[in-house]
Parts: sequence; C-alpha cells; structure tokens
Amino acid sequence: MTRILLVDDHAVVRRGVRDILTDALGKVTFGEASKPSEALERLQDAEWDVVVLDISLPGRGGLDALHEIKRLRPTLPVLVLSMHAEDHYALRALRAGAAGYVNKESAAEDLSGAVRKVLAGGTHVSVRLAETLAKSLRTDTSRPAHERLSDRELEVLRCLAAGKTVKQIGVDLALSEKTVSTYRTRLLEKMQMHTNAELIQYALREGLVD
Repeated sequence: MTRILLVDDHAVVRRGVRDILTDALGKVTFGEASKPSEALERLQDAEWDVVVLDISLPGRGGLDALHEIKRLRPTLPVLVLSMHAEDHYALRALRAGAAGYVNKESAAEDLSGAVRKVLAGGTHVSVRLAETLAKSLRTDTSRPAHERLSDRELEVLRCLAAGKTVKQIGVDLALSEKTVSTYRTRLLEKMQMHTNAELIQYALREGLVD
C-alpha cells in the first residue's frame, strides 16, 4: 500500500490528484493538508512514502514547507506540483531537495509516472527542465535578475507585483511589516531598481504574477 500525502490549498485539485493516482497506482492511502502547518502535523502523525506538494500555499508558502519537510524527513521524496512555469520555481525546488517538478497543466499525463519514479528513488524532470538544469551549471551572466533573489525575496516580489500592501504581505507570509520592508529594500538593491513600479513592470514582463 503506497502512502501519499497531498498538500494543496484547493480541495478540487486534491480530489483530482487522488483520482489520477488511484487509477494509475491502485491501492493508495492518502493524507491531505491545505497549508504548511497542517502538512507538518501530518508528517508527525504518520509515515508517508511520498509528498505531493503545491508550491503556492497560504502563509509560509510551498518553498518554506519544502525546506521544513526535508529538515524533518530528509529521505522522504517530495514531488512539487505547481501551476507556475518550470523556469520560475523548478530549479529552486530541486535545490531545496524536491525529487521532481510537475506542472499542473501536464499533471494528467505526467503525474503518475513522476510519482512512480520518485518512489523508486529517481528524480523526475521534463526534457525542458533538464536542459535548463544543464544551462544552470554554466556561468551565465544573462540570467534573469529574479534568479539572484532568495526564495522569500521572490515571494515578496510577486506579492508587490500583485498590488498587495506591506501590511497585506506581512499577513500572507506571516512576517512583520518591518521585515517585509527590509525584503523590499533588498529587492530594489539586488535588482538595481528604485521604485515599486519598476518591480511591478519587471514581474509582469517575466510572467511572475499569477
């Protein structure tokens, strides 16, 4: 019996993932969580063979959850399932310890195979992502500016680009307003910009806003 923990804040997505994996894998036991804190509780409550994790979660966010899951269960494979394009989050997820990355648009075709692969100890990446990984091993000064940001800085950038205030961002990411302002300052410095408007224009151009 395969034990899979599904972590996604949308019940309809969790239901769809359950259906796909049940049809493909047969006997499966599922656990579910809609936010990082619930996922960490499930990890404490039971043993799992694999975690299927959405990267866009309320509160601390999926990348933070991934870091914490790997800290608590270093050998537990985590497959990231995301609506975001691979070039935005896949490399970050793999560097944080993810065993694979599947875009939700291709989940119906790729998800069951990806789960089988990571359960067998492998890593699931698409052909496109494999090419991106190869390129990332080279020194490339033409990389997009946002790739120089930390995971949290990238989250703050996306929130700013979505029009959220410092206070709203603090609530969403469980940070103080002072901390959010500090991240904003770092963003501007790293990206050599001066205003929120510049950050927003950049994020829209690079497709970083949902």
